[in-house]
Amino acid sequence: MTRPLIDKYGRHVSYLRVSVTDRCDFRCTYCMAESMIFLPKSEVLTLEELDQLCSAFIARGVRKLRLTGGEPLVRRGIMDLIKDLSRHLKSGALDELTMTTNGSQLATYADDLARLGVKRLNISLDSLDHQKFAEITRRGRLEQVLGGLEAAKQAGLKIKINTVALRNFNEDEISRLVAWCGKEGFDLCLIETMPLGDIDGDRTDQYLPLTAVRERLEQEYTLVPSNHVTPGPARYVTVAETGGRLGFITPLTHNFCEGCNRVRVTCTGTLYMCLGQEDHVDLRTALRSGEPEALDRLLDEAMLLKPKGHDFVIDRKGQKPAVGRHMSMTGG
Repeated sequence: MTRPLIDKYGRHVSYLRVSVTDRCDFRCTYCMAESMIFLPKSEVLTLEELDQLCSAFIARGVRKLRLTGGEPLVRRGIMDLIKDLSRHLKSGALDELTMTTNGSQLATYADDLARLGVKRLNISLDSLDHQKFAEITRRGRLEQVLGGLEAAKQAGLKIKINTVALRNFNEDEISRLVAWCGKEGFDLCLIETMPLGDIDGDRTDQYLPLTAVRERLEQEYTLVPSNHVTPGPARYVTVAETGGRLGFITPLTHNFCEGCNRVRVTCTGTLYMCLGQEDHVDLRTALRSGEPEALDRLLDEAMLLKPKGHDFVIDRKGQKPAVGRHMSMTGG
């Protein structure tokens, strides 16, 4: 391994999230606008470029790689990329190759994912009510996702459900989700809505602090502190009644930046050192220059730009997002 990626605050970047596409077969209301304008093909990294980029990070000490979107499984040739990246699992250079998906395509791909060394998946699922699910996703069918989850279970994949807590939408359903995940053997992670991108709506109406959610859950469940940690920002408890694991991601009510070990790359090759900041580095130009040392230099520069923390806030006066880009662009 060449020199590790260490930022100016001494944090070792060992976790990379890479968006392989900005496209998605859903249009979740907190993630995308109804009428999205997607990127032209020429601006999106090829599968070969994505492999080269991920491999460069792995050579610099990244041990966990997560593929995101948009919806990664709608990217043509995605399984070829995963097959190529799986060589790093076999060599021991990479500890984990994972994916965040909406689950819509899992019935087709679950077996192949497991065969190629993917052991865990994060599934975005905000409601178990068919009508609400159709409303929040604008496109999706709940039965298709549930079928994909069953296929993933049968393939032996470990599942974590990611649920965005939304006021006046699914706040009364969270207890049911806790019970369902416990029954199915899934971990559950609750997430506060984040002020990213113009979504044709007012996030102040959606925002639900997880402190309030936790207080409500504690009236029904016994939440036992857990020492379980992952490379991500979630803080976990164990639900005594179900034996399941429950995580909280709280970018607004609790800033989790002190131990940040993550960076994100968009499908255009733009490296963001923080989900909640606009500082970025263009890696695509370096990739297409054919000069490996140019990419290495940019990674060093990026470490100097990584901020101490994000500045997420719900702007109740201007009702503007903290960051202009959509979540679907940066990757979940």
